[in-house]
Amino acid sequence: MGQEIERKFLVTATTYRELAEGTHYKQGYLNSQKERVVRVRTIDETGYMTVKGITKGATRLEYEYKIPAKDADELLEQLCEQPIIDKHRYKVPMGDFVWEIDEFHGENDGLTVAEVELLSEDQEFPKPEWIGEEVTGDPRYYNSNLIANPYTKWK
Repeated sequence: MGQEIERKFLVTATTYRELAEGTHYKQGYLNSQKERVVRVRTIDETGYMTVKGITKGATRLEYEYKIPAKDADELLEQLCEQPIIDKHRYKVPMGDFVWEIDEFHGENDGLTVAEVELLSEDQEFPKPEWIGEEVTGDPRYYNSNLIANPYTKWK
């Protein structure tokens, strides 16, 4: 059984760019219902399919599999809900943790969030100076919800 425990925060500065190189991600959803999310993603030239369960607190089931990049591209273009999520991800190590910072483009331009994966929901972790408000429990910031309600359309 795969399990994901992560906390999500808004980002207040771009100094993390000095600590890591960004990687281009494109992702879409074959199913974005909160009970089960099926995501297709490309990371540079590699394809992935991920199935996630409902989030309870900061925890949910997660299963991820590599798929051919050509298949992932076809699924993104022809079967996934639109618009596709387009972003650059920066992975910044801090002690035993890795912060993943997502800079969104396209329909979600202007949004930057950071996530840190944990071993337990109450685990202590370092917060860099560029971390702002926590949005872990706010569904507006779920990638699957940014398709139906893109950041550029928020009031």
